Amino acid sequence: MKEALRKFKNLRFVRVIGFNRVILIAIIFLMYGLFTLLTPLLRNGSTFVNYNRVMSALNYAYFIGFMGLGVTFVIATGGIDFSIGPVMFCSALISGYCLTKFNLPLWLCIFISVGVGAVFGSIGGYFVAFRRLPSFITSLALMQVAKGVGSIFTKTQSVTWPSNDPATSWYRDLVKSSNLPVGFVILAVFAILCSIILYRTTAGRYMLCIGSNREAVRLSGVDTRRWEMLAYVLSGTLAGIAAIFYVGAYTTVQPGLGDTFNNEAIAACVMGGTSMAGGSASILGTVIGAIIVALMQEGILAMGFTISYQYVLTGLIVLCAVTADIMSRKRRN
Repeated sequence: MKEALRKFKNLRFVRVIGFNRVILIAIIFLMYGLFTLLTPLLRNGSTFVNYNRVMSALNYAYFIGFMGLGVTFVIATGGIDFSIGPVMFCSALISGYCLTKFNLPLWLCIFISVGVGAVFGSIGGYFVAFRRLPSFITSLALMQVAKGVGSIFTKTQSVTWPSNDPATSWYRDLVKSSNLPVGFVILAVFAILCSIILYRTTAGRYMLCIGSNREAVRLSGVDTRRWEMLAYVLSGTLAGIAAIFYVGAYTTVQPGLGDTFNNEAIAACVMGGTSMAGGSASILGTVIGAIIVALMQEGILAMGFTISYQYVLTGLIVLCAVTADIMSRKRRN
């Protein structure tokens, strides 16, 4: 058995993709097969093998994927960001209110959404990197601030982005295309850009080094504060981008929500191989993890269960992934 596993790990495509990521891809196919078998049994002939279900899962995976890409940078530094979900909703609320009430151009509202996310990321990064506040406390505080700001700006009213006007609904085609998964292509492009930043640039290497040993990096003469802050700025910016993909798929945004999406984005990172201890991250793994989370949600709903079951499974997956990461680190040490 060990010899067969060793040979499998040495296969060229496994070495290129990575053993852990190959396992994750296998889990996607396993989950799809499992839902395909169980759905007709539990729903009296209903089928899971449906193109619309696949597209629905992808629509859910897009904004989870963008948030996951952003928080991957933060976790790589050894921090955490629980504000990304409410920041995404706050960005969607403010930009959507500017679009529907102030009649600003759509392209400007998209920039406003990204800008709101970047501002929240900058604030969080400043307090964590320059004021040395714990990232856990800082992100929880910003989570409440984002909820409040979004509610105040929209006067506690929900915002519905226009979906029928061709002049303003083209953004939906970037996300909810009925023919091609255009949103997945855009997510893949951003994942490539994030991979280049994290693995091929000085900033990304410093972020990983900060997560591994912050004090050693500081003693070597590197200003760790600006690189750590950059991780939070990227996280907030990508949360603002995720807002566009959320409203593209679901149109209506309500104030005071977004908490559950934090857990799903972080779960996607942890499942994908990003270590909660910092110093190790996988952009491709995060994207695959987001697809697993989305497929799990679609499968649970298809079988007739409530979304509460997904919360339970997501929590258990995070516990298992973190436990496996800790055990792996102990073995290496």
